[in-house]
This record gives sequence, C-alpha cells and structure tokens, in this order.
Amino acid sequence: MRTGEVGRGSGPRRPGEWVLRPAEPADVEQIAELRAVVMRPDLERLGRFDEHRVRQRLRDSFSPEYTSVIVVDDAFAGSVTLRPAVDGSWLEHFYLAPDLQGRGIGSAVLRTLLARLDAAGEFVRLNVLRDSAARRLYERLGFTVEAQDPIDVYLVRPPNPGRPASPTGGASTGHRS
Repeated sequence: MRTGEVGRGSGPRRPGEWVLRPAEPADVEQIAELRAVVMRPDLERLGRFDEHRVRQRLRDSFSPEYTSVIVVDDAFAGSVTLRPAVDGSWLEHFYLAPDLQGRGIGSAVLRTLLARLDAAGEFVRLNVLRDSAARRLYERLGFTVEAQDPIDVYLVRPPNPGRPASPTGGASTGHRS
C-alpha cells in the first residue's frame, strides 16, 4: 500500500502529484515539526497548545512501520499512520503542509487508504480535535461520531466494499495531540 503509491494517474509524475513512501525512523523530527505547525491553531483554540508537548506526543507514538510519508514534487509534504487494531485500523498522524492544503491532496490520500481498507473489509477509526475543520472531510468520506469528550471527537467508518472509495472520487480517512 505505502511504497510507490502515486496519486492522479500513472506514468511520469506531474507537478502537484503525490506519492506515499514508507517512513523511516529519521522522519520523526520532520513529522513532529509539521504536527506542531498544523495542530497549533486548534490546540490554541482549546487552550491546550504546549510547544514541547505537541512534538513529544508524536515522538512517543511514532511507528515508522505503520507510517507513510506524503511526498509532493519530490519534497516532504506530510504523513499518515494506519495502525492495525483488533477490529480494523486506526488512522493517526495525518498531517499535510499548510501550503498544500485545499488542493485535494489530503482527500486523495484518504480515498486511496479507504479504498484499500474497503477491499479488506476493515473498519477504520480516528479521533479529531473538537471543532476541527478536518472533521468535515472525514464525515464527507463516510465517518460518523462514535464518542466524544471535551477535547476529542472519535469517528468510525465501516467497510464499504459495495461502494469502494476510489482515489479519484467517492467515499474515503487520524489521532490527536
């Protein structure tokens, strides 16, 4: 799933196309820094931003064996973790560089992952910070609220093998600070 998966067609990559590559232990600091940048507005809104803690939580839970690095135009652009669970998978640490957000890259990555999970008949769960804009994307791609607390909203998406989440459209998939 992770190695060499390319978005938006086949053949030579064009500007703005993405690829997933397996994460390596050396990627942890770059991902931790991106996490701090991406999550800062939501964590500040919730009164929970801590310059050190936001990075350390990523370091403490980083699992390169389950993590993919998103590469756009041959440069680091983000990350996504798909951690196995008893009844499916947890989508965690999905971050995309702010200058690349709003271009459909994140949606395409999620649709690709969801298509794979649909084919395997797996549930996928994630949690998102309360009132985060990311929640709309997840709900649009078939996630529903399973539980919530004052900080997080826990979402779940059952497998949908009858209507797979194609990488180019249709239905398609994190964890918190």
